[in-house]
Amino acid sequence: MENRQFKLKGIAYSWKILLSLLLIYTGCFSVVGQTTVRMSKHLPGIEQWIEEHFAEGKIPPFSFVYDGQPSESFIEQWKYSAEKLTVDEPDVVEYIFTYINPTNGLSVICNVKGYSDYHGVEWVLNFTNKSPENSREITDVNVCDLSIQYPAEGAFHLHYSDGSHISKYDFHPRSIELVTGEMKRMSPEGGRSSQGDYLPFFNIESPAGQGVVMSVGWTGTWQANISAKDKNTVAMAAGMKRMNLYLYPDESIRTPSVSLMFWESKDRMDGHNQFRRFILAHNSRKINGKLAEYPLSSGFNYRDPSPCGEYSCITSDYAIAMVKRYIQFGLKPEVFWLDAGWHTDASDFEHGKSWANTTGNWTIDTLRFPKGLRPVADVIHQVGTKFMVWFEPERVVRGTQWAVEYPEWMLEKTMQGDPNREDNTWLLFDLGNPEACEWLSKYIGDMLEKNGIDYYRQDCNIEPADYWEANDEPGRIGMKEIRYVEGLYRFWDYLLERFPNLLIDNCASGGRRIDWETTGRSAPLWRSDYYHYYDTDGLQNQTYGLEFFLPIHGTGSLNTDKYSFRSSMSSALIYNWKVTNTQASIPEMQQCLKEFHEIRPYYYEDYYPLTGTGDITPLNIWIAYQLYRPSDDSGIIVAFRRPECEENRINVNLRGVTPKKEYKITNMDTGKVLNMSGKELTDGLMLELENPRSSLLLKYEPVNTIKK
Repeated sequence: MENRQFKLKGIAYSWKILLSLLLIYTGCFSVVGQTTVRMSKHLPGIEQWIEEHFAEGKIPPFSFVYDGQPSESFIEQWKYSAEKLTVDEPDVVEYIFTYINPTNGLSVICNVKGYSDYHGVEWVLNFTNKSPENSREITDVNVCDLSIQYPAEGAFHLHYSDGSHISKYDFHPRSIELVTGEMKRMSPEGGRSSQGDYLPFFNIESPAGQGVVMSVGWTGTWQANISAKDKNTVAMAAGMKRMNLYLYPDESIRTPSVSLMFWESKDRMDGHNQFRRFILAHNSRKINGKLAEYPLSSGFNYRDPSPCGEYSCITSDYAIAMVKRYIQFGLKPEVFWLDAGWHTDASDFEHGKSWANTTGNWTIDTLRFPKGLRPVADVIHQVGTKFMVWFEPERVVRGTQWAVEYPEWMLEKTMQGDPNREDNTWLLFDLGNPEACEWLSKYIGDMLEKNGIDYYRQDCNIEPADYWEANDEPGRIGMKEIRYVEGLYRFWDYLLERFPNLLIDNCASGGRRIDWETTGRSAPLWRSDYYHYYDTDGLQNQTYGLEFFLPIHGTGSLNTDKYSFRSSMSSALIYNWKVTNTQASIPEMQQCLKEFHEIRPYYYEDYYPLTGTGDITPLNIWIAYQLYRPSDDSGIIVAFRRPECEENRINVNLRGVTPKKEYKITNMDTGKVLNMSGKELTDGLMLELENPRSSLLLKYEPVNTIKK
């Protein structure tokens, strides 16, 4: 009898494991959309939407598997509470919805914010084990898991952009039709949120003249799955890709966040532009209550000669001399940007050292900067500009100061290949260790304060995923990643709170950590390391693709000819012009800056691609885009005829203009003026350039309203 009971229990346990594995498999690799949102012909009020879909007794728009059971099978029976918070921001509402397991005390707290002015909502989950024992297994957490049913049938289209590959395809725009029943699975590479094929912002266009932009906030390995369930229903799920863990007593974790922004229009670009305005209004850095404008920057005669890399050989005296030289020539930036190479041992090239293999020596090189960076900062401030300095605290090279002094705070990965291979010499500073994170926060904060540094530039030239996986505890897959990402946010939030006027430049081998969470705290001022290939056409592609979602980003400008300079233009810019080069033209540099200041405000306005979303990488095409300011009905057109393009003209259709208005179109190179009606501009404006590898910059503004 005992053997029979044991066998039956064993069979039951085996079936439980099998069921659990099946649920995990289906949770990870399919989209069910456990709750359905039914859209009417017009968008609902966002407060009403929140209260309806997070209501008591309803399955919420998130899901997880607990002890092998999907949350939809039990969450309606959990203890529920709702609290509406007081919020100072106009057009913003905030709620806390709590779900508590009545038998073992596991709680799920969902913090929800709604933005009625943009039909936007965002939420994040926090799990807490209130039991004196370890929790049961928590897996397949989809912070967003829902289907949206629209009032019309037809095809669904998904619009998104590539992440960063460090290639000419960086941020390339993509548009696909969703095939009913087929899954579009998306996630980043290497543990950096925009490395690889996907930027975590997705515009889903329905056949009903409506759509939704879904954004994922997780500066690690997220996943997003989108599928057309039928001709009028789309399903979407998003969360963390690797998560299969239990919680210790009184232990809490947070999840990725998600944002949904609903839009209504026959033109999906209206959805993109609504999202651009949404992110500026509610998910960008504010200083004194106003949107922070990220800077026009300059280096210090960028890049030292070989074998010095970046600024590995720069000295305090040279940096000060360059500041004065830029001011002398009327090339005043808003920020002087000191990049890699100022730290200890970075200049010791005679012993094989460089900025790259000495990260972890986070003290200032006293041979080159005997009084620290403060003398440089003082001169920068005297001329009325700001000072930004590069740091890379996460990648620590073996044998450097931090590796030797704080070995308990370093994460190692499983070595692959030659032990002397560069990446095998790297350690990862454990931001998930509370003591280490607190120490780092104060250490970097003190360095900024002591050295008069106004803006903080953080690089991350390491893929953390392998380190997280190698250091997970048994049975707690994903916990190291969670703690690390939590620590990164805690570190940045500390700096932003300590320094209310601080801006953070988010670099990770270029723009490889762009997501909903980082855009609220930072901006990618060096959006791609593909810049180092000096491919101006590749820089055009980056602007063209990123502008669909993000109005704030920047890159470098190396040359001052119009084609090169305009290829780098966006809302932020760093000019790396050699002012010591005898062939350089100071008047040409001055003209570039004048042009930038004139058109820069338009990059914060509405965006329209004028040459489609097919392959934009060939050298034998035109590429053009429009920036439109609704407040005064004006705009600019930026166009490039690429080096191998044989066609000297192209017809483009402007957007946003009013058909019954007359517009003045000014060629900003020649001064030539042309008047056309809004209808004529919509029907087709002919752009013409005589020579390949040339550019066109037009500004248009209304003259008057045409009478019938």
